[in-house]
Amino acid sequence: MKYSSDGTQYHVGLKNGDVGEYVILPGDPKRCEKIAKYFDEPKLVADRREFTTYTGYLNGKKVSVTSTGIGGPSASIALEELVKVGAKTFIRVGTCGGMDINVKSGDLVIATGAIRMEGTSKEYAPIEFPAVANFDIVTALKKSAEKNHFTYHIGVVQCKDAFYGQHNPELMPVSYELENKWQAWLKLGTLASEMESAALFVAGSFLKVRVGSVFLVVANQEREKLGLDNPVVHDTDSAIKVAIDAIKDLIN
Repeated sequence: MKYSSDGTQYHVGLKNGDVGEYVILPGDPKRCEKIAKYFDEPKLVADRREFTTYTGYLNGKKVSVTSTGIGGPSASIALEELVKVGAKTFIRVGTCGGMDINVKSGDLVIATGAIRMEGTSKEYAPIEFPAVANFDIVTALKKSAEKNHFTYHIGVVQCKDAFYGQHNPELMPVSYELENKWQAWLKLGTLASEMESAALFVAGSFLKVRVGSVFLVVANQEREKLGLDNPVVHDTDSAIKVAIDAIKDLIN
């Protein structure tokens, strides 16, 4: 669907030539400028709704960063419209809450797949279809985390739509479902909970593009329940650095 004569996309405000093939996807628009500082010659090219985009260069290749807001619906809109203007490889950089007790505040989580406990991906694929990260991106993120000597974990994350359904499940009318499934995810070794990867992975499969994710662990509510050390960490520099170096590796 076209909304303008020059091909400018309705939500993200971008057209062909505005972005590179490689795009980093944070949630917070305010994080875009911080990420763009790692680029050569960064330039603000669009700022509409929750979607802020800067474009620059890494290793001589045009790259971009576009914020997606919170959750799968807006993330899938950004992905769809970025693909229409030429983007092909995406790395989601965000935050998550640890679930496995070995996943500590300040650690990084690299997702290999995501539990589809959200609504967006169901409008792309039957629930039997898995939400899986691109292998090349996972490999590049792992290599980057090791190169930078960051503590990281690789595995499955859980995606949901309701932030407070995770943090106050006992207050919800469907507490019986939320609490029982949470225990199932823990028994299955789920590393962390976040809100975008399932939608991005499934939409990326449909759109035939590469998608991966790396997250900073803000805190871990399971560690808190057990009285274990659990500071709150907000500095996303490590996750950003891993994504930047991974893109450089993919370009090379």
